[in-house]
Amino acid sequence: MPNAHIHVLPPQLVNQIAAGEVIERPASIVKELVENCFDAQATQITIHIEQGGLRLIRVCDDGIGIEKDDLPLALSRHATSKIATLDDLEHVTSMGFRGEALASMSSVAKLTLTSSIENAPHGWSVRSDGAEQFFDIQPAPHPKGTTVEVRDLFYNTPARRKFLKSEKTEFAHIETAVKRMVLSRFELGFALFHQQKEIFKVAPAFDLIEQEQRVAAICGANFIDNALRLDFEVSGFTLEGWISLPTFSRSQTDMQFFYVNGRLVKDKSVSHAIKQAYSDVLFSGRQPIFVLYLTLAPEEVDVNAHPAKLEVRFREPRAVHDFILSCIKRALANVRPTISTYSSFSPNFDVENSPKFEFLDSPPLQQSLELSETPRFQTEFFQPNTALPRENTETFDTNPNAMVLGYAIAHLHGIYILSETATGMVMVDTHAAHERITFEKLKQQYAQGSVAMQPLLLPIKITVTKSEAEIAEDSTHFFAQLGFDLNRIGEETLLLRAQPALLQNGNGEQLVRDVLSDLIENEDSYRIQSEYNDVLAKMACYGSVRAHRVLTQDEMNALLRELEQTERGGQCNHGRPTWVSLSTQELDKFFLRGQ
Repeated sequence: MPNAHIHVLPPQLVNQIAAGEVIERPASIVKELVENCFDAQATQITIHIEQGGLRLIRVCDDGIGIEKDDLPLALSRHATSKIATLDDLEHVTSMGFRGEALASMSSVAKLTLTSSIENAPHGWSVRSDGAEQFFDIQPAPHPKGTTVEVRDLFYNTPARRKFLKSEKTEFAHIETAVKRMVLSRFELGFALFHQQKEIFKVAPAFDLIEQEQRVAAICGANFIDNALRLDFEVSGFTLEGWISLPTFSRSQTDMQFFYVNGRLVKDKSVSHAIKQAYSDVLFSGRQPIFVLYLTLAPEEVDVNAHPAKLEVRFREPRAVHDFILSCIKRALANVRPTISTYSSFSPNFDVENSPKFEFLDSPPLQQSLELSETPRFQTEFFQPNTALPRENTETFDTNPNAMVLGYAIAHLHGIYILSETATGMVMVDTHAAHERITFEKLKQQYAQGSVAMQPLLLPIKITVTKSEAEIAEDSTHFFAQLGFDLNRIGEETLLLRAQPALLQNGNGEQLVRDVLSDLIENEDSYRIQSEYNDVLAKMACYGSVRAHRVLTQDEMNALLRELEQTERGGQCNHGRPTWVSLSTQELDKFFLRGQ
């Protein structure tokens, strides 16, 4: 039973309660200590772990160090050098600022802090049990910088120790946390040891090549080989980093790293923006890989929204969302066939686990393929009625940026276009390619026009809560822009008179409810655009050439020329590759030529 009298909690218990918020496992301690090294202006960070962090966590840096008289304060709760006023809190640029991490650690483990400042004859060391009193400061040999040792985690809180996993599992969490931080500070060197064995060591990375080598060390060399480099700056927002090509994906989200002003975070609006950017180029169920860095003014982001600082709150979440969405969509849209990059479209799906593809059933005969006007082909390059090219290939050499998908030679099985290029061959999935071409045209047409409304034969009354009705009333113009004629006719009643013509067969009432839900949670809604894209994608699919529809050579070449100019041309609307390529060198290997 609780005590009837109000009393002040002892400092150690206060710190243990605080520790419950920020120290979930050994990896949490490593994260907090390494972030302190960042703020200490370190250039090298060394981490020693024993027994998965249960026995020992030692983090050493070569930063500015801590003066002797400040050591007791460093171990006291709510004591920090990083902020002093409310204005500082609203312009936080440091990783830590609460001043409670070391105090929390010392309340659930045996903590020793040793530090030395520049030009000091020696360092000083202090131990703490979380009680914040009777600090015994002793001289200790130590170079400039700081070392924090955390031993016997949760030795005095056995109930919490029971929630920890095996040493192997806990170290895996530590290794993951360190790798995430390794990607956040390219200018720093890192070394990680477990049981006195070096796990990995990375030197500072200052130029782009060195940075890509570090990213490859964490995410794998294949990622860099199949990644797009981003570097955008608009209206005070900067987005840099790497995103994977749609054909290079994973089934899990474990290779997704997003940093805001150098801080690794997870944010719903950011995740949605990235997901939406990949929505019509990534196969269902697959996840992109990315390492992205968003930089904005400190006052535009609240980093004090989560005890462990894993989440942030943006002042203008819609602006951040749209900026990220625009940058990634632009990067993906610009991936088109070129002489130097077309081979990068080769699919990188895990063959064993990749989905099986099937074409939609279709009648055996269809009308002629409607593409843009068929260009004049250089028929002298191909002999009529034959698949053998002439010896002269100067066409490619004199115009290297044109016709990089080559000239069509045959339509295999009525499904794949076989094309010869200057450097090898290309295979194109006819339906997938035409589907992407048609989809992009439909999106452009839709973007250039207004949203047509479809009046309902019988208006629909929608019963909602009072707060939802007020939001709907305030958002009448927003709904109108989306193609809805929606009005509030009662305290808890809305009347839907029309919905978007493109979604005339959809459930208008449910869509209105979903949009209201988004407006309440996110102050915005992206469902309509997603719905539109789904409809346009279906229209493109059913309006594209089907399998087993045999094309003429002019039709095949017309499709190749269209595909070369189409945004996101490497994948169809479902994320399937539209084409793959083989170089002459790769073909030679099949037949052991030159060996």
